[in-house]
Amino acid sequence: MFKGCKNRIERLYFLVVLGLVVFGPAPNVNAQSVVDKTVATVSDGIRTELITYSDLKWQLALQPGISLTPARSEDLNTALTTLTNQRIFALEAKRLPRAAPTEKEVEDEIKETLAFFPSTAEFERRLRLVGFSSVKDDNFERLMGERLAIKKYIDFRFRSFVVNTPEEEKRYYQGTFVSDFRRRYPGVVVPTLEEKREEIDRLLTESKVLANIEAFLDDAKRRVQIVTLKPV
Repeated sequence: MFKGCKNRIERLYFLVVLGLVVFGPAPNVNAQSVVDKTVATVSDGIRTELITYSDLKWQLALQPGISLTPARSEDLNTALTTLTNQRIFALEAKRLPRAAPTEKEVEDEIKETLAFFPSTAEFERRLRLVGFSSVKDDNFERLMGERLAIKKYIDFRFRSFVVNTPEEEKRYYQGTFVSDFRRRYPGVVVPTLEEKREEIDRLLTESKVLANIEAFLDDAKRRVQIVTLKPV
């Protein structure tokens, strides 16, 4: 259970954070970009968010190991699901306008994304395949700023108000942590709750964030209108 929870949290981070890259009007990109087309729309009845083929390619470019030339239909459809979720967050975030990220915050966000790739050169090669010139491309920096704005909204909306009680920490330690530790490290003395309280608190928090996000998306998809216009 401990390991499963951690893996689910890591998948959530990848889909919700690393996937938060493109939404809103497509920027002007160079001649290497694909001929764009709208593949889906997400509407809350007041505002409508578009998902274009370029959006899907930009999303794939940020995922290490995913082929771009050509892009596989399976990967494009996964990107479409991810971006549909992100458009839902984008619509919700517009209800609570917040200060735009600073230039330094955007730079740090780009560095964090680069850490997923073997080198800056490899990452920029992927960016050029989808129409950006480099990590200094104005359009790319703008999109990363939008990514960060939604990331900060998610932290505020789903993380800021999470509270873990001492009883929850003790229950997790006794019911999950101890048995998992003994299974993974037979013969090793199990750390005490106090020694692992910070780690347990973090895992409990991320588990609650995951549950809250999943519940939000399930509810939102019953309220918004999602229309797929072209198969990918």
